[in-house]
Amino acid sequence: EGEEEVVKRPKLGKNPSVDTGFLPDREREAAAEAKKAALAAEWQAEQDRVKAEEIGVTYSFWDGRGHRYETKVKKGWTIETFLNKCREQVKELRNCSPGDLMYVKEDLILPHSTSFYDLIVNKARGKSGPLFQFDVHDDVRLGPVDSRVEKDESHAGKVMEKRLYERNKEKFPYSRFEVYDPTKRFDTYTVHGSETFGEGVDTGGVGILRPER
Repeated sequence: EGEEEVVKRPKLGKNPSVDTGFLPDREREAAAEAKKAALAAEWQAEQDRVKAEEIGVTYSFWDGRGHRYETKVKKGWTIETFLNKCREQVKELRNCSPGDLMYVKEDLILPHSTSFYDLIVNKARGKSGPLFQFDVHDDVRLGPVDSRVEKDESHAGKVMEKRLYERNKEKFPYSRFEVYDPTKRFDTYTVHGSETFGEGVDTGGVGILRPER
């Protein structure tokens, strides 16, 4: 019997003139994933840095009349954390818990879980203007070191007990208050206690204050 001839097939290699970028490549995919993870970590570090920045906030303790206070908060703080600091600062509120208190800014009741960072980044607006506006910087001396702290230049918000609101919510100014909704826009709004109108409502132009564009 004759021996069968073994035919050796030539090995196939990459043609350097052909674009193979669309083909799977483990090393390339691993490098892309590593780059994506590094960018995500860099972005998160920047967000953490911003959230740790301090801002100066002026607020009014409201018991039917306004009593103005100033404090510093971190941008990453929630409204609940802020209210706890207000409780410590205002002697009339020291027996309250943050859950007993409300923070009302531009006629909007800000939920306790909302952070200053979220409101600032999203440029949230209330019925009569921006919720927070940081156009001015104050020089603040911390020991031998000078630092600059952003100061809120919008209207002072009201810190009050919830029970005060519940007893008077049918009366002005409490009747104007509503819970903050990030999806609701106030491109037109009224002042002096009139009914507030949302975007697209025909009011006839009476008593309407329109924000500058």
